[in-house]
Amino acid sequence: MLSKNQLGFLYMFLSVCAFSIMDLLVKWSDEYPLGQVLFFRGFFGIVIYFFIIPKDRLKDFYITGRPLLHFYRCLFGLIALLSIFTALRNLPLATVVSISFAAPIFTTIFSIFFLGEKVGYYRWLAVFVGFVGIIIISEPGYSSLNIYYIFPVIFVLGMSYVAISIRQLSTTEPVWLISLFFSIAITLSSFFSIPWGWKMPDFLDLFLLILVGVFGGFANLWLSQSYKYSEVSLVTPLKYLTLVFAIIFGYLIWNEIPSIKTLIGAFLVIISSIIIFRREIILNKQISAARHE
Repeated sequence: MLSKNQLGFLYMFLSVCAFSIMDLLVKWSDEYPLGQVLFFRGFFGIVIYFFIIPKDRLKDFYITGRPLLHFYRCLFGLIALLSIFTALRNLPLATVVSISFAAPIFTTIFSIFFLGEKVGYYRWLAVFVGFVGIIIISEPGYSSLNIYYIFPVIFVLGMSYVAISIRQLSTTEPVWLISLFFSIAITLSSFFSIPWGWKMPDFLDLFLLILVGVFGGFANLWLSQSYKYSEVSLVTPLKYLTLVFAIIFGYLIWNEIPSIKTLIGAFLVIISSIIIFRREIILNKQISAARHE
């Protein structure tokens, strides 16, 4: 029989694996319109969540007392999702994953404005270190390649607000409802891309596109379960395994070898995130830096 912490570690590991596979499939699907991939991510995420809605909520599952906050969570989550999908299609896998680790940095900044939290010296130091890491990875400039580095940054900005909104929503709303509304928003938004053309997939591609939604849906569920059974600060370090998976997948499938600057920048971003989470332990608080894609 596994302890609660062991269950938390198991669910976090499953979540990391699922997100890594979803990222891989999104990068592979670059021959299909982005809106079409969003549809599969959203629709099959909805299918999964309907299996876990409590039986006593099947008739009124959509009822919420905080519709505006759900709207903002979905809006910023959708912007983040579009950004990360665009980045995955145009940048090396390890580079995108490395920058995505900066979410806790921006969550720290946003918590000042949205939650009124006080940020001390150590966390400001962590924010500075993280920004240096992002600059090293992206090498800001004016080349056509540099333009795409803005998308993973937009992703972490969007997801930082999402983390704040989920912290607020989770005080009154069940996790499945928060995720379900987001999957519905993704699905509905994808229909606006139909005029720009969707491509009919063959059987194999159809199966792989469905897996984008399946793995994305399960990844969010397992992430939430991990935080339910174990403290965020204990299981979060496992998230950095996604960089290992990204390096392996990128090399084996696309022959991508991460540059020294990417690895150095990733190291600084990870150190920054660890400092932030260590401070959360000391302050007896928890920051949810979940992707919730």
